[in-house]
Amino acid sequence: MAEGQQKDQEKTEQPTQKRRDEARKKGQVAKSQEITSVAILLACLTLFYLTATIMIEKLLAITRWTFMESGRFVIDDTTVGQLVIMLVGKLFGLLAPLLLTVLVIALCANIIQIGFVSSSEAIQPKLSKISPIRGFQRLFSMRSLVELIKNIFKIVIVGVVAYITIEGEVKDLVTLGNLNTWGVLTYIGHVTFKVIFRSCWILVVLAILDYMFQKWEYEKNLKMSKQEIKDEYKQTEGDPLIKSRIKRIQREAARKRMMANVPKADVIITNPTHFAVAVVYDQVAMQAPTVVAKGKGHIAEKIKEIGRNNSIPIIENKPLAQVLYKVVDVDAVIPANLYKAVAEVLAYVYSLKPKQFSRSNSR
Repeated sequence: MAEGQQKDQEKTEQPTQKRRDEARKKGQVAKSQEITSVAILLACLTLFYLTATIMIEKLLAITRWTFMESGRFVIDDTTVGQLVIMLVGKLFGLLAPLLLTVLVIALCANIIQIGFVSSSEAIQPKLSKISPIRGFQRLFSMRSLVELIKNIFKIVIVGVVAYITIEGEVKDLVTLGNLNTWGVLTYIGHVTFKVIFRSCWILVVLAILDYMFQKWEYEKNLKMSKQEIKDEYKQTEGDPLIKSRIKRIQREAARKRMMANVPKADVIITNPTHFAVAVVYDQVAMQAPTVVAKGKGHIAEKIKEIGRNNSIPIIENKPLAQVLYKVVDVDAVIPANLYKAVAEVLAYVYSLKPKQFSRSNSR
């Protein structure tokens, strides 16, 4: 029994939609930071490649302006503050495209991965976050091990790519002595761009693998035990015992209402022992005969008993009783294909008791 309970607590079941929604509200989503980092790196690299010359010219212009304005200002607290504010404004104008690119790409990368998620629970202070025991557990967890391996792999990859790239440029290093300062800086920028560009492709593959791992770990953490699924079902759908009791009470109430309508019937059609169907027809108020009660077994006997107590004719017609019981619901009119059969029964009943016809029309 203990083994059964232990097995029941194993998280082997796929998470329900409610479990996923609750995790999302808490900010728990499958997200790879590597994808965001690589996307930002590629975007910034592309921006530098397209606008490097313009940015360098602007930076040189800001440098010249700084030296020129410094010579014109009288050094005191006011002028130095003004100079710093103006310099920060110019630098911000220079870096604005880069900052905007980082912001847009970071938002897009996160939205593509997880959509729009707004949760304050993830940043709420919790004692478990500063617990030494929890910290020790996180330090030696599978996630920490994966992060360590991933960071070491990135360092090794970037180092290998840089070494191979620079080794291929060694033959051109001897020509740097013939270049001016701008030429040397351009060559260094070219080699640096080549190293970063080649490293990015490796980092893209690493980011994809990291996202797959984050997705796998997220799904693993969301898995539920059979008992958790049962408890959640009780919370959302209600206790099965209580629900069955409510349904039983509802069936009893519906049965009582149905039995109360039996005295209004014009005829009860029987099987004769298995089924009983009570039919009423008012030529003025109804378009077609209506089934006011039906049942089988004990309920059929009860319907016939009420019919006998109220002097309602009980007619034996096995095929018709079976069809009416299976096809027509309570308080529903009979279908057109049964009009003739039911009409014959009603005509027979009215011929036996002419007063029954007048009673039916007077209702």
